[in-house]
Amino acid sequence: VQLQAYGGGLVQPGGSLRLSCVASGRTSNDAASGWFRQAPGKEREFVAGIRWSGGNRYYADSVKGRFTISKDSAKNTVYLQMNSLKPEDTAVYYCALRWGLTVHSTGDWYSYWGQGTHVTVSS
Repeated sequence: VQLQAYGGGLVQPGGSLRLSCVASGRTSNDAASGWFRQAPGKEREFVAGIRWSGGNRYYADSVKGRFTISKDSAKNTVYLQMNSLKPEDTAVYYCALRWGLTVHSTGDWYSYWGQGTHVTVSS
């Protein structure tokens, strides 16, 4: 499985961005995807996750109400819609995938990772 993440960029505080993560190779609904981020000098942290079967969604408290994770099974793509962005959302965002239906907030559970896309929130 290969993951390709894109959609990052520079946005002003309060703005929006949509990240996409396209999976190629072996795919299955018996999987879960996650978005993680890592800011300079900080540990990687879980942002959001979704089950491919059933579509259950999970969010970090810091992004609840502002970010929305979704998927398009036909396109093997997971999205992260980010609204009301804040400077503290600035980070490299990574998508990840694991086999199995459980969305884990710890990155070690994920076998496949995208290359990361930079998000900068600044005026």
